[in-house]
Amino acid sequence: MFDFAVFGSLFLTLFVIMDPPGITPIFLALTSGRPVKVQRRMAWQAVCVAFGVIAVFGICGQQILDYLHVSVPALMIAGGLLLLLIALDLLTGKTDEPKQTKDVNVALVPLGMPLLAGPGAIVSVILAVQKADDVSAQVSVWCAIIAMHAVLWLTMRYSLVIIRVIKDGGVVLVTRLAGMMLSAIAVQQIINGVLQVVRGA
Repeated sequence: MFDFAVFGSLFLTLFVIMDPPGITPIFLALTSGRPVKVQRRMAWQAVCVAFGVIAVFGICGQQILDYLHVSVPALMIAGGLLLLLIALDLLTGKTDEPKQTKDVNVALVPLGMPLLAGPGAIVSVILAVQKADDVSAQVSVWCAIIAMHAVLWLTMRYSLVIIRVIKDGGVVLVTRLAGMMLSAIAVQQIINGVLQVVRGA
């Protein structure tokens, strides 16, 4: 009742796309200045939001895209543009200036979506569910999705220890590095979407 090949394939794919080690500095940058309890709650909320989005698209993703007449490349480009806006804020330090941002729940956007549950992860899950043609394959697919989100939660949950070590100055440095990384991810996502549009034309 369990297909380890399907499980391993999807888990590794999601691990590369969702990138738990890479999300750590971004999580630290977006949640800095908040109490530890709030940061832990935001880590849990981000994972729950990501899982909810992935689950919805895994169950009826293709139907949603078809109904909205949205192509996968369009989804990738839109997600890339949203990430680029967040990256620019991190790079310029604008997230540190306005007090209103302290009340914004970044666990929903951009952490939950599109950072964790981005176009790449959504498309991978949609394809994996479509290819799973028996019960064992379906069980393996959903086990891989659950396992990946457990890894994401553990990574963000225990990344809070880093904050106590690096202090405020380190957080500022991590914020700038996260902005650079996130901008590169965003630009690459936009490029991939444009290339798919060109190939499909």
